[in-house]
Amino acid sequence: MSKAIKREEEVVVISGAHKGKRGKVLSVQAGERVLVEGVNLITKYERKTQENPEGGSVEREAPIHYSNVMLAAKYDAKQK
Repeated sequence: MSKAIKREEEVVVISGAHKGKRGKVLSVQAGERVLVEGVNLITKYERKTQENPEGGSVEREAPIHYSNVMLAAKYDAKQK
């Protein structure tokens, strides 16, 4: 089964806790999950390293299942 969602396309979340949010697809991962910019943000705590001497918390996107998103153009056409 081929997926219609590709990297760099704008999508809308159609179900779940982030329903209605829009964002650009950052990556399509194996296991039928997509990483959408600004959606499903989680807090990761990083250790102190030479690259990051402060350490601390960082917010980043977590992947969501591709069935929970729809292409923005298709979504907008359906809303009319």
